[in-house]
Amino acid sequence: MITLPFIFQVMNLNCSLWQDNIMSVKRFAFAKFSEVTEECFLLFTLILLMFLASLTGNALIALAIWTNPVLHTPMYFFLANLSLLEIGYTCSVIPKMLQSLVSEARGISWECCATQMFFFILFGISECCLLAAMAFDRYMAICSPLHYAARMSHRVCAHLAVVSWGVGFLVGLGQTNYIFSLDFCGPCEIEHFFCDLPPILALACGDTSHNEAAFFVVASLCISSPFLLIIASYGRILAAVLVMPSPEGRHKALSTCSSHLLVVTLFYGSGSVTYLRPKATHSPGVDKLLALFYTVVTSVLNPIIYSLRNKEVKAALRRTLGRKK
Repeated sequence: MITLPFIFQVMNLNCSLWQDNIMSVKRFAFAKFSEVTEECFLLFTLILLMFLASLTGNALIALAIWTNPVLHTPMYFFLANLSLLEIGYTCSVIPKMLQSLVSEARGISWECCATQMFFFILFGISECCLLAAMAFDRYMAICSPLHYAARMSHRVCAHLAVVSWGVGFLVGLGQTNYIFSLDFCGPCEIEHFFCDLPPILALACGDTSHNEAAFFVVASLCISSPFLLIIASYGRILAAVLVMPSPEGRHKALSTCSSHLLVVTLFYGSGSVTYLRPKATHSPGVDKLLALFYTVVTSVLNPIIYSLRNKEVKAALRRTLGRKK
């Protein structure tokens, strides 16, 4: 099986230890969360519990959807994909962070750092696109119900999911390639708990203003473009709901969108504050807190939001857990 580090080696992106008498960093180290052991242990316990809750919740939702034919509809197909993305998203970051909290082994090799960055971007950008596809699905269901079955067929849904994953793969590979083609001359300590783009870019040699500008443009496009599609979809949905004659119909239409809107607010809100705010306002402490929110907290809240606010998902979870018992 071809691994991502092998791809980078083929593309001649390896950093040698010595090049032209300049030391090039081959290994990084994550900064400590705290010098107080008790604080690190407490944080380790909280993050571990949230990580396990996230894995369990998202895995149960994906399993319930795949094993219950009544949920084999476009909305739940996208929800199952969202759960899989959340699992990959957290697994790409949290295990290494937990190790760094309770161990002095906070180092990470150049290749592993590049791999972590690639998968983090892959799952994050794919989720941005998938949330837009879910909004389009709700728009078709509410604004064009007579043509919904034909226009949102299994083939169309599969294509939308493949495009979401494909965009994440291409952006992840391109951005990781772009960042790790730079030279890193030291220091080697990353002011973060995973290999995110801004803290890695801060360690690169020389003037990186062009790289920072390119990263900002890509982040803006990847965050704002799907978000604008979501806003356009919900604008049309709101217009259609307001002219519905039945209060029950309006309530049903809004209830099917409320869970998705809440997830979109959490995901895009934290992502925008993290990556689109001015560089002058960045600080390692604030960036870490924001990263903890969008990598750990949101992934825990998503399955809770969908399971608590959706009767069909709760019924499917009860049937799935009943079969296991």
